[in-house]
Amino acid sequence: MSEQTGQHTDGTTQGDRRPVAVVTGASSGIGEASARQLAAAGFDVVCAARRTERIEALAAEIGGRAVTCDVTQVEDVERLAREAGDQVDVLFNNAGGALGTETIAEADLEHWRSMYETNVLGALAVTKALLPAVKAAPAGLVVFLTSTAALSTYEGGGGYVAAKHAERVIADTLRLEAVADGVRVSHIAPGMVKTEEFSLVRLGGDAEAAEKVYAGVPNPLTADDIADVVTWIATRPPHVNIDQVTIRPQPQASNYKVHRV
Repeated sequence: MSEQTGQHTDGTTQGDRRPVAVVTGASSGIGEASARQLAAAGFDVVCAARRTERIEALAAEIGGRAVTCDVTQVEDVERLAREAGDQVDVLFNNAGGALGTETIAEADLEHWRSMYETNVLGALAVTKALLPAVKAAPAGLVVFLTSTAALSTYEGGGGYVAAKHAERVIADTLRLEAVADGVRVSHIAPGMVKTEEFSLVRLGGDAEAAEKVYAGVPNPLTADDIADVVTWIATRPPHVNIDQVTIRPQPQASNYKVHRV
């Protein structure tokens, strides 16, 4: 057992209570990879997402629990809080995503509304519902998956940038408000991460356009790269708070500067 964390190497804590990690958007990509890595680190992982079959298969594979949850639906979020239990050691707010690349002049209001509901209001609803359980844990942690879009803007990204900026503000505000409760709050801002769905969904299912996003970048980040960071943050000693991690593939120097070969 670590003197700093009070955790055994298999993730169990004093009193043999397995630490609980709740991962939203766990049915694919970064959420799925994070659920796998957290389970390997000894966490009892609650896999939450809309696609029941996927999370049930994942939970069965990693020895976790599956809860069907659309983070924009109050009843689903309330059920997730009940199923997670009285103590949640790690809440990973991963559910979200991007839609469209329209300019402000051509903005699709439904795209903007949907991105705000999932990335911002969804993360807010889940955090609010599970915060009492996070506070009740020995060293509760809330991690938000934002984006480098939460740090700077770019043409055609206004809706996603606005949503991720707002989500980052939730994280930064919660850190101020929950510090006296011993709650740690982090947010991870990835650059180019190539997953099976992110760009495909953003570009309306256009597989050719989605592939061009990563053209000439030999090694974009993967879901496992981000899951590594999530798990590293989740396994720091209780006195350590990782405020923010910005992570990009080496060829991406900024949202604007990408070296393509």
